[in-house]
Formats: sequence, C-alpha cells, structure tokens
Amino acid sequence: MQMGVAVAGQETWQGDVFRVLKQHGVKHVVYVPDTVHSTAIRLAEADNEISAVVLTTEEEGIGYLAGAWLGGERGALLMQSSGVGNCINMLALQSCAHFPLLIVVGMRGDWAELNPWQYPMGQAAERALNLMNVMTWHVDEPKDLVPLLHGAATMAFGGEHACAVLLGQRLIGEKQWVK
Repeated sequence: MQMGVAVAGQETWQGDVFRVLKQHGVKHVVYVPDTVHSTAIRLAEADNEISAVVLTTEEEGIGYLAGAWLGGERGALLMQSSGVGNCINMLALQSCAHFPLLIVVGMRGDWAELNPWQYPMGQAAERALNLMNVMTWHVDEPKDLVPLLHGAATMAFGGEHACAVLLGQRLIGEKQWVK
C-alpha cells in the first residue's frame, strides 16, 4: 500500500509557490525532497536561473541561504513540518545575523493526518518557529497562497527577517491510502 494525494487544482497552487519565488528574484531553492513541494522543486530544477539544491537535512538550508545572501542572492527553503524541529538551533543564526530567510513548510500532523508520528511536530511547528522569531502565516485555501507568500517574501527580503508560510493539509489535500 502507498499513500497518494489527488486534489483538483493542486498543480496550480504548487506552481504558484514557484512563480511567487521567481517574481521575488529567488536564485536558490534549497529543499529536502517532499511530495508537497514536488512541482516547485521540478520547476526550480528546470530553470537555468535558479540553483535547486537537495539538502541532507533541513537546517543545512539555513546556512546555505545565509551564504547566498552574503553573496548578494536570494533563496528559499522548502521543507515539511517535521523538519522544523531539525532547524531550531540553526535558526539562531538568522536571529543573530539578521539575513532574509524565507521558508515554505508543507504541514503534516495537521487536519486529517493519517500518520500519528507526524502529530507532535505538526502541532508544534508554528509555535517552534514563532519562539525562534520566525513570523508565520498559515495557508488553507488556494486563493490565499499567492498573497500570503508574496507578503512573506516582501517582509523577508525587504526587512531581512525570517518568515515562513505554512501550507496546511486542507490546502494540500487529505491523504488517501491507495492500493
């Protein structure tokens, strides 16, 4: 058995993630492979103006994006909510160095989650980010994605702040077991 997600319009909002990043001049997309971000990752990998970098673990992305900013370029970290816990200590780098940090988080342990192992971090992810001075916005409807991600990117890159957009499971879609 495997899990699958089939949601009408999903390709559109997933593509919107990439389009907003591109509009904001993002040149580096760093990520741990994840189904939620698969469209944005595929589009980043196909774009000759963007470096798409696979990470071993999510916190590596924070250091990578600090270096990109020091080099005069913008980047974004794509990850799943379970990776937020891996980033807590490394988020101190952003808090002390004040570089722009834009994170897009695919939520697990949220509405209609099938895997109870995802509940603890899924429920704690936003609070954990807020405790580390990361501003957060939760997206549950496709119509809210572009304005919220645009606003977060504007605040991150314009104010050199840490901002995260959390893609809720109501946006992602309920996972179904597929035989």
